[in-house]
Amino acid sequence: MFQNLTDKLQTIFKNLRGQGVISESNIKEGLREIQLALLEADVNYRIVKEFIESVTQEAIGQKVLNSITPSQKLVKIVNDKLIELLGQNASPLNLSSTQLNIIMLVGLQGSGKTTTCSKLAKFLHNKGKSILLAGTDTQRPAAREQLQFLGKNLGLPVITEGENPLDIALNSVKKANSSGVDTLIIDTQGRLHINDELMDELLKMKEAISPKEILFVADAMTGQDAVNIAKSFNEKLGITGVILTKLDTDTRGGAAISIRKVTGVPIKFIGMGEKGEDLEIFYPERLASRILGMGDILTLVEKAEGEVKQDEAEKLVKKLKAETLDLEDFLSQLRQMKKMGPLSKMMDYLPVEPSLKNMDVSEERFKHIEAIILSMTPEERSNPKIIDGSRRKRIASGSGTNVQEINQLLKQFYSVRKFIKEMMNKGTEMKKKGWLPKLAT
Repeated sequence: MFQNLTDKLQTIFKNLRGQGVISESNIKEGLREIQLALLEADVNYRIVKEFIESVTQEAIGQKVLNSITPSQKLVKIVNDKLIELLGQNASPLNLSSTQLNIIMLVGLQGSGKTTTCSKLAKFLHNKGKSILLAGTDTQRPAAREQLQFLGKNLGLPVITEGENPLDIALNSVKKANSSGVDTLIIDTQGRLHINDELMDELLKMKEAISPKEILFVADAMTGQDAVNIAKSFNEKLGITGVILTKLDTDTRGGAAISIRKVTGVPIKFIGMGEKGEDLEIFYPERLASRILGMGDILTLVEKAEGEVKQDEAEKLVKKLKAETLDLEDFLSQLRQMKKMGPLSKMMDYLPVEPSLKNMDVSEERFKHIEAIILSMTPEERSNPKIIDGSRRKRIASGSGTNVQEINQLLKQFYSVRKFIKEMMNKGTEMKKKGWLPKLAT
């Protein structure tokens, strides 16, 4: 996600840091490059223009030029303005604790509405909500069957009976009220494009069931088309929030950056994969941090809390403080991260340095790493410095790899150990400021 944009922004800031003295012309040139990078990422032209003008007003003047670290000051200004553009704060769902919460998911075909219904259901179910799903999409073949399948996997009831979408929706409301369910999530019909028939159906449903939330599901891969479609849905239907899907793909990211400003409607969730748990609350400051290449430690910590045991985390912290992290620990941590999802995805949350950015963390590479470390003696795992040329040949033979792969692993191990130590120091500082939960101590 945003990889091209992130790489370009990091290069721009690196070039600025390399200047002996930063002048007004240096800053203006850097901002021109940022403008081009945002346009190439498919961010709305008008929004880019306003964004650059806003950054320029703060950057050209005493705040940057007279600061001790002008390049870092510029990064902070860009970060603050980016957070402002994305919506400033997270926007929670408007849910009642005493009444039935009805949530309509709307959007065009192919945006991922049905899958997102099940993800949202799982997310709210994990928060203690009792859920009923309703499939009203009679337009797309097998849409209701897909929702029934997803609901069954979650152990949640699904209503699909009725002669038409409105009839199904009304039946689901009756069922929810009679069964004591507190949240009803409705998968509505879509079309390949916006038309009056679709909007009339959705308006009638809205008037009949009075939903608490109408969430527009947008495919981030469609770029500015998603922004324009969201704007049309909002003007005709009055949406309360946006869920951006497929942000784990090679999307340029323009939709995520533009949609809040164009529609005036907050992004409430982002979809980061195909699995049921791949739905995240949208935090503007965290996405801004990712875009600028500074990682997203808070989200990673939240994911870790569900998988990493407290005592194991404490042992790791002690080893890091004593600088005694060895290859056994390294393998253990890779296995822990693997439980949280693909290792390549976990790397997206880290502000990785260039030496680690292109680290191969594929499933095949993980198997090789595991085989290599398991082929070492306990002494070699605890003290990698003793692994000389002859030992490397023996380990390569025992793991079915080659000496070059052993060299690569050891180099990566030392880089990771140094990086984690630096991250732990940053984590200590973040904890002092109250930014991190207990696990990150």
